[in-house]
Amino acid sequence: MIAPVPLHWRRLLKRRYNQSAELARRLGRIAGRPVVADLLHRRRPTTPQEGMSRPERVANQAAAFAVNPRRAAAVGGRSVLLVDDVLTTGATLSACADCLRQGGAARVDVLVLARVAFEDSLGL
Repeated sequence: MIAPVPLHWRRLLKRRYNQSAELARRLGRIAGRPVVADLLHRRRPTTPQEGMSRPERVANQAAAFAVNPRRAAAVGGRSVLLVDDVLTTGATLSACADCLRQGGAARVDVLVLARVAFEDSLGL
């Protein structure tokens, strides 16, 4: 199954759409795989992570996600493709993947549209 990284409901209300969910829906149509847009939910709002270090981002995402109780049975033993728009340090995707594995997912893969390149990763 395919699942997007969720937004907190307040951020979703402000933005009016979840770009990761839009990517997941299109990918699901192309791949012929089910998309479960509400597989995960944000338990609490998180601070925008711009300018945070990796440890700060990890702390910011701690306990922020949970498997939707209505979807918990669908996770057990399944492979999940987790979709996000941008990968920076991986803190958000790691928190989501950990949550899915704790929920019983057999495998979690990630797919992102873009990766932030840091100067030290470019050899500059």
